[in-house]
Amino acid sequence: MNTSTQSLTQKLANPTRFMALSAAVIPYLAAAAALVLSIGLYMALARSPADYQQGETVRIMYIHVPSAWLAMGAYVAIAISSFGLLVFRHPLADVSAKAAAPIGAMFTLLALITGALWGKPMWGAYWVWDARLTSMLLLFFLYLGLIALRTSIDDETEAAKLTAILSLVGVALLPVIKFSVEWWNTLHQPSTRMTTTLDASFRYPLLVCALGFLLLFIAMHLKAMRNEIMRRRVVALEIAAAARQSAPRTTITDKAR
Repeated sequence: MNTSTQSLTQKLANPTRFMALSAAVIPYLAAAAALVLSIGLYMALARSPADYQQGETVRIMYIHVPSAWLAMGAYVAIAISSFGLLVFRHPLADVSAKAAAPIGAMFTLLALITGALWGKPMWGAYWVWDARLTSMLLLFFLYLGLIALRTSIDDETEAAKLTAILSLVGVALLPVIKFSVEWWNTLHQPSTRMTTTLDASFRYPLLVCALGFLLLFIAMHLKAMRNEIMRRRVVALEIAAAARQSAPRTTITDKAR
């Protein structure tokens, strides 16, 4: 690792520098997310055509597909952060992993709900125990498991270590989700191939929506990391204050003795 890369890594590992950088970046990210999402939803709802088979219900795709992508993408971010914690002891790694878990769970739930709404007119049922649907449901439960495990352990260091291990073990579920439609005969349609199976009138609105969702995720993740850092600082101050109050006080009389 060269000197410049090492210096950048050290700067990013500093919580104080991260707080200053994120405070400057988040407003622009939030504004960009709002703008791109507005354009994407306009393209999806007003400009893109109805599908010749699915009709107007195809528009659910513009929410469902980006949500599903980010459900897995957020878990990848958690796994990378967990690896950084266990191997490199990066100061912000656990903060990143903890902050991403509720956001990933939210996108997973959104993917499941929109998938159910899309499945009703296509399959005649809101839910079937399809390989893709079942594996996504397991991912949602895995997110809930990570959140529950962390909140059930009072020791912050032990909680971080155990959730990091569980996160890395859970990575094995991601290939199952990704290739479930190819490994098994499922009702779920095959993975969307942008350049071969999806017409440009659907592809471009979907890509714009996906970019908007990605920007939204990054902004939410940085904001959640800031909240977690501030929470830990408050806890540290409370512990320090409690320690000062419990420490024996030395009076002038005691010194004279």
